[in-house]
Amino acid sequence: MTGSSSSELMEFVLDRAADAPLDPPSAYSLLREERPITRVSLWEGRAQPWLVTRWEDCRAVLDSPSFTVNPDLGAPWSLSEGVKQGSRGYFSMHDDPVHSLIRRILSPEFLVKRINALRPSIELKVDEILTSMAEQTGPVDFVRQVSLPLPSLVVCDLLGVPYENHEFFQQLADVMMDVNGNGESLAEARRTLGAFMKKQIAAKLLEPGDDLLTRVGEKVSEGVVTADEAGDMCSFLLFAGHETTANMISLSVVALLQHPDQIPLLFGEPAAVANAVEELLRYLTIAHIGVQRAAIEDVTIGGTTIRAGEGVIVAIHVADRDPAIFEDPDRLDLERANARRHLAFSYGIHVCLGAPLARAELQSVLPEIFRRFPNLRIAVPAEDVAFKRQSKAYGVRELPVTW
Repeated sequence: MTGSSSSELMEFVLDRAADAPLDPPSAYSLLREERPITRVSLWEGRAQPWLVTRWEDCRAVLDSPSFTVNPDLGAPWSLSEGVKQGSRGYFSMHDDPVHSLIRRILSPEFLVKRINALRPSIELKVDEILTSMAEQTGPVDFVRQVSLPLPSLVVCDLLGVPYENHEFFQQLADVMMDVNGNGESLAEARRTLGAFMKKQIAAKLLEPGDDLLTRVGEKVSEGVVTADEAGDMCSFLLFAGHETTANMISLSVVALLQHPDQIPLLFGEPAAVANAVEELLRYLTIAHIGVQRAAIEDVTIGGTTIRAGEGVIVAIHVADRDPAIFEDPDRLDLERANARRHLAFSYGIHVCLGAPLARAELQSVLPEIFRRFPNLRIAVPAEDVAFKRQSKAYGVRELPVTW
């Protein structure tokens, strides 16, 4: 973290230490202990939102009705000023009643019972992907070989979207996740993906299937949502549903190769594997730009008064390393008893809708990777691994591996 043009403030940055790329910047940890709620500088001081870094305070903000997700009301939705404009539309940027309406439509698709029914299909995809990798001679790019294909295949099946379009929507996802992108490029990518999904939904009205797009199309026919709203909500699921999980798979492999003593813990009973995944989610919390909110009324959090209209960055990746909640938080411990208390999927009414699906994919793929490739190793020096330092979701751009 560096000084900003406003001398009394620190600039919010994403850069991590070269020798600790899986850890949040150390300056944030210091802030969490000394100034857990403090103003930071964005856009060369033109915005000065509050940065919240303690777990208790982060959860209080996320659970409070005194805050909005609406960027028009002050939520600092991006670290790039240009992206703030033209980024509206996804239900994650709406408060109730719009948000609750859309969640009521989509929530049944992500119930744990429904996701558990998908596990055999997920496991089959894992087997096919890893078999294909085993037939090759390393090194291969693990991101392109495993991390991206698995969640892309799963979300395409869930939605009812042809997988052959995966390169198209992955390119658009890269644009939408780029912190340094401008508002017009983000808006254009969102419009393009929304139009694509709107067309897919219209096709489902003519030829229905057993998929999410068909059921959302029925809501369009019933007048519950418009075709444009349906296209937007489904395009969000498409890009968010593969991008975030892909990042978690790659980062988890990096973390586990750094901690080989932890790998055998992936081969236990389902409950132990599930707990291991929760610890990886805590340790690697990928939302390193934080979760954005704005106060809609004066509210006191952790002894600090945040005034109506002031923006807030909830640094959940820092909160998930809070020693007040997690003992020895900078240590990866797949047997950690309270790992599930993490905020990696956010908290409150805006908690990630796709969390059960992400968990199912991670629980299926991570143990199998190390069963099938016990000698897996990164094929380049550690300092040459390309991390997504300027993406809204932290991850790995390329991960050459061999075995």
